Amino acid sequence: MQNFNNLPLRLGVGIVVLNKKNQVFVGKRIDNPGNSWQMPQGGVDKNENFFQAAKRELEEETGIKSVKLIKELDELLTYDLPKNLLGKIWKGKYRGQKQKWYIMKFLGKNDEININTKNPEFLDWKWVEPLELPNIAVNFKVNIYKKLTEELRSLNLN
Repeated sequence: MQNFNNLPLRLGVGIVVLNKKNQVFVGKRIDNPGNSWQMPQGGVDKNENFFQAAKRELEEETGIKSVKLIKELDELLTYDLPKNLLGKIWKGKYRGQKQKWYIMKFLGKNDEININTKNPEFLDWKWVEPLELPNIAVNFKVNIYKKLTEELRSLNLN
C-alpha cells in the first residue's frame, strides 16, 4: 500500500469571479456531477506565474476574459484529497493542492461565459451568493471556501 502522505501538494490557482451583484461564479464538474459546485481553479504551468495561470485557467474553463483584479490573497490555501481520490487524480503524483487565490470582478455579459470549451470541466454553471459557497463545495474544499467567504466579507463589496 502506497503512503500518500509523502506525496507533494500540487501548485495551483483559484479564482473567485464576482458579477455586478457580487455573486460568485460556480460550476458543476463533469467528473463529479453530484450536488457540489466549485469555482474555477487549476495548475500552474512551467514558466508561468500565479496570475498568468489564473487568467489562463479562467479562460480555459469558462471562456471569461473580461475581468479586473480586485485582490490577490497573501497566503496559499491548501487541501488534501480524500482517500478515494488519492492515486487517481493528477496521475497519482500529488496528495492535494496548494493554491494562490484571486478575487476578480467580471466586467462582461453572461453570453461571454462558455463552459463548452476545448477540454470542458463543467457541465453547468450559475451565480451564487458568497455565503452559499461553503454549503455547495465538495467536503474536502469546504475550509478553503469558508476562508474565501471571509475574504469577500472583509472587502465590503457594494
